[in-house]
Amino acid sequence: MVTPASQRALQGLRDLNTLEWYVIPLLAIVFYIYTNEIRKARSSGDWNAVFAGLTVFGMDFFNETWNGWVFHLTQRSAFWTTPGETALRTMIGWNIEIMFMFAISGIIFYNTLSEGGKLRILGIPEKWFWAIGYSVFCVFVECLLNMGDLLVWEYGFWNLSFKGVWLIFLCGYFHFYVAAILVIGMKTIKSKVTTLCVIYGITVIANILGLGVFGWVY
Repeated sequence: MVTPASQRALQGLRDLNTLEWYVIPLLAIVFYIYTNEIRKARSSGDWNAVFAGLTVFGMDFFNETWNGWVFHLTQRSAFWTTPGETALRTMIGWNIEIMFMFAISGIIFYNTLSEGGKLRILGIPEKWFWAIGYSVFCVFVECLLNMGDLLVWEYGFWNLSFKGVWLIFLCGYFHFYVAAILVIGMKTIKSKVTTLCVIYGITVIANILGLGVFGWVY
């Protein structure tokens, strides 16, 4: 049986009539950040900020896709749903505000690193230190959103328990930054682009199958 939170999250799903004007300046900010990073990359030859941004967003897109598949296959609930107010709910657990945030999260992560990214913090390579740090911060914010009923968890293994928080940390966020570390650590532009194509390709195909071919709703 579909949960009440899932029913609320399905209301207005991908309905453009819910759009708000604040989406426009947020979109402009995202464009500004990316165009600024592209301009710097053209001068320096270092495209890693852009690759980090696209990787984290791609991983979030992948996460939201399998989360939507969970909803359809269980006919009960996704691991997380976002029934709260939004300018546009794009999937049962995703909205335009979350999308904008993750579109720039990878760039924020990359710009936190030192020149060359070789420092160690508390004995940990800085890339991994900040991957852990940002993942912990994301889990903290998700817990606040859950407490405010903006983001709802249904299953007992995905909750505020010790085991649940660790699962959210590992499967909800940490692998985003691990993927970014792996991509920016690759030696060639070709390998980075290929990896991004795999991430987005798998996710797009999954959505074409789920939403288009099978006619699922999530």
